[in-house]
Amino acid sequence: MNPHTKTFTASGAIGHRRQVKFTATDGVVALATAPTDVIAGVTDFPGGATDGKRIDVVLFGPAEIECGGTMTPGATFTTDATGRAVAAAPAAGVNNYIGGRVHENTVIGDYATAFINPSRIQG
Repeated sequence: MNPHTKTFTASGAIGHRRQVKFTATDGVVALATAPTDVIAGVTDFPGGATDGKRIDVVLFGPAEIECGGTMTPGATFTTDATGRAVAAAPAAGVNNYIGGRVHENTVIGDYATAFINPSRIQG
């Protein structure tokens, strides 16, 4: 196993190449659905996982992610309501949790190479 990929238990259905967030339960992740969610990483589990099943999550490093909007190379991304990557653009004084940076131009529905490095930014 890659040291930057960890297997978690899915809370609810989670698709492949989607961002996930930590939950209050150790070892359990759920689909990230808002920029205020603390992003754990991006799933790397073709076919996804159903509730209670195991799912692999890239915590740091290169991965592919499904995009929910237009971004340019180097853009920081957060999550939309379905766990897809969208450009992070917090208002002044507002925090957004981010999953990392994309490496290429994207539009909605693209699968893009990204560097996963969860953190937080402030507008």
